[in-house]
Amino acid sequence: MKLETFLQERSGNQCELMGTTENLAIYEVNPDAVSLPERNVLINQKCIAQIEKKEELDATFWEAILPTSMWSEVPAVQVLSWRMLNRFRNESWAADALDMMYLDDETLEWAKASGDHEGDGSVDLHKDCNGNVLVSGDTVTLIKDLDVKGSSLNAKIGTAVRNIRLVHDNTEQIEGKVEGQSIVILTKFVKKQA
Repeated sequence: MKLETFLQERSGNQCELMGTTENLAIYEVNPDAVSLPERNVLINQKCIAQIEKKEELDATFWEAILPTSMWSEVPAVQVLSWRMLNRFRNESWAADALDMMYLDDETLEWAKASGDHEGDGSVDLHKDCNGNVLVSGDTVTLIKDLDVKGSSLNAKIGTAVRNIRLVHDNTEQIEGKVEGQSIVILTKFVKKQA
């Protein structure tokens, strides 16, 4: 049986976390040495974006979902619920839910394998000077004249930098081309174009 068919039948063609039917996608609950159908869930795209830390965490959104989804009989849904509850463990509703939640030893080991529960749950995103989230491929405008280190290039205020790339290990930096030269730019000196 195809994975998608398996998940649609198991979930009733609904998000296995929130019960909606729109924008569904298959999400593999990692890590695992072997990819098994049981280690996948059918969930909403917004859930995926939050789980993968591609957008700011929304406690109100999850508060309505997790206290119900944690009781699922599907181990992959239990694991996702446990991981997300741990991101919000400083919120009273999440701490209460974690106190009530039970996972068998094997499922708990799987849930802890990502190490996600050890962090503070914050999401580090690249943001421009106004707090707008930047993604690869965006166009930004310089808000300040910048001298480029190791070059005679001076990038002027108002210069558009197209098709930026995010520096993955530093949320305060992006890469882009100015006058044909690739440079690293601090995000606090750019404004995202609409």
